Amino acid sequence: MKKLILIMGLLISITAAFQIPSAYAHTNNSEGYSLIEVKGDLLEYELKVDLTELGESINKEMDEQQLFDTEVVQDYIHSHIDLFADSVKLEGTIETSDVETINGRLFAVMDLTYKLDHKPEKLVLNYHMFLDDTDPSHANYATVKLDGEQQEAVLSYESRELEIGEVSFIKNITQFFILGLEHIFTGYDHILFIISLLFGAKTVKNIFSLVTAFTIAHSVTLVLATLDIVQLPGRFVESAIALSIIYVALINIFNPDSKHQPWLAFAFGLIHGFGFAGILAEMRLDGSHLASSLLSFNIGIEMGQLIIVSAAFPILLWLKKLTFKPVKWVIPGTSVAIFAFGLVWFIERAF
Repeated sequence: MKKLILIMGLLISITAAFQIPSAYAHTNNSEGYSLIEVKGDLLEYELKVDLTELGESINKEMDEQQLFDTEVVQDYIHSHIDLFADSVKLEGTIETSDVETINGRLFAVMDLTYKLDHKPEKLVLNYHMFLDDTDPSHANYATVKLDGEQQEAVLSYESRELEIGEVSFIKNITQFFILGLEHIFTGYDHILFIISLLFGAKTVKNIFSLVTAFTIAHSVTLVLATLDIVQLPGRFVESAIALSIIYVALINIFNPDSKHQPWLAFAFGLIHGFGFAGILAEMRLDGSHLASSLLSFNIGIEMGQLIIVSAAFPILLWLKKLTFKPVKWVIPGTSVAIFAFGLVWFIERAF
């Protein structure tokens, strides 16, 4: 009878999940990437922004089959991005445009060129895309290269300006620490996986071993992917992350008394690490900033995990100790919902 109720709940949750508007797991906020480099008498700017968000900003429906109205897009970019070379404002032109899939989302990719009268000593980027019109939570991960020097920054509503050479070491590691925190807290697939692991943890020692195994594993693949030593297709990684959620949720549903083992957390942690590496790989960090940026980003992720575990695990232990019968269905019922979300994400990402 219990299994029949669980199966019915499973079907209801799957149906409900399919009614929810499509959600991409890493973030509900739009993202962008900027790579700016001076080459001779040209400044080249590769700009990648969320395709749907761009369409909303210019009031045009956009998909991967549509060609960009480059004039409209270019006007929007010029009114929302200011580039200064030695205090002189530059005007750019979109040379090529395309659509690219990054972490399961469609991005508009535009290559802009800015003509230079001379090789500048200083570059300043003021970035305002989406922030004041459609998405105040938008973040752009920017990399600027000038005369052998490279500067990275996360451009957001509160921090819209990047001046090469201006960002201090402390500010740089702080930005990447915050980026790691944001990445785990808006990474709903990672959060659901961690919570599913907690469902199968029986003691504090057990949860410590699970979290440690998961942390070691995803840290290894985060480094390997960021250093471009090992790369896996984004669609495969995102689909595998969804499958990890489905697998652990099924264990929690049909064998709720099982004790999750560290090898399980380690195995799936390897896959999740490739998911964490997506943003850093797009930023193309150079050697001088790679170690500090990577370390502070990973510490941000671990701190976020620790906060989630510290908040959720005591509640789960309390629920397991209650004798009130309906409470016994909280964890299996929640696992059914987690399974449903994992299944929807897998279908979206794999097909």
